[in-house]
Amino acid sequence: MARISRRTALTAFGATAAAVLAPPAGSAWAADRKHRPRPLWRAHAHNDYEHPRPLLDALDHRFGSVEADIFLVGDQLLVGHTVDDLDPTRTLESLYLDPLARIVKANRGSVYRGRRRPLQLLIDIKTEGSSTYLELDRRLRRHKHLFTTYVHGKVVPGAVTAVISGDRAARVPMEVQTVRRAFYDGRLADLGSPAPASFIPLISDNWTLNFTWLGEGAFPEAERQKLRSIVGQAHARGQKVRFWATPDLPGPDRDALWGELLAADVDYLNTDDLAGLEAFLDARR
Repeated sequence: MARISRRTALTAFGATAAAVLAPPAGSAWAADRKHRPRPLWRAHAHNDYEHPRPLLDALDHRFGSVEADIFLVGDQLLVGHTVDDLDPTRTLESLYLDPLARIVKANRGSVYRGRRRPLQLLIDIKTEGSSTYLELDRRLRRHKHLFTTYVHGKVVPGAVTAVISGDRAARVPMEVQTVRRAFYDGRLADLGSPAPASFIPLISDNWTLNFTWLGEGAFPEAERQKLRSIVGQAHARGQKVRFWATPDLPGPDRDALWGELLAADVDYLNTDDLAGLEAFLDARR
């Protein structure tokens, strides 16, 4: 029932290909706004596409990272959480690539005007990784000036950095490219591997598979040291860190866990609660 209401809301807001391209005049990131709020670079919008206005709601809350799940259906990249959610009008282009291109053009080369740091677009591949990535690569090349690009051993920054997650088979075609407009989302098993940050700039993993603490009571010291060791190793190699499956229900447990993630210098906090994480980070500036 929740997904139906979200889709109804999506239609009401007109967030199809045509309507989603223009930034709302009152948005925090709109090009014509004199006041430029500070982006929350550590805020990651998990399952971003399930919000009433994919991408736009996250930008209104000043998020630095958004996540979209994609399925290759024919030659289309459809966005949704499961196969049952798919709608032929909800493509990666209509919800993300085309709007980002329009926003970056309006904001003179960046997603948040006056802020040169790239927005992270995490693309989670749900169908077979190799074939899906090859189709995705074709779409990214249509926006060659939008994305951070790896060119013959050098990383050229762009307004948006695409990071590929999901099906691990995507790694095979990515590794042989000498020019690519996307990077690979590693796992803790990749920490310390020979692959450089120019290929794996992000280390992501499931919190509950690596830690027992979910925010209630004291954080076990051994787990705190483990977390800080993970972050330290990643940062020493120029990589960022994100955990998914962290508690996301509002309350003291979530705040306690988010607080420990901040204290350990974890780069991205994962949430579906845009306003909740925005308020949490603003309170701790």
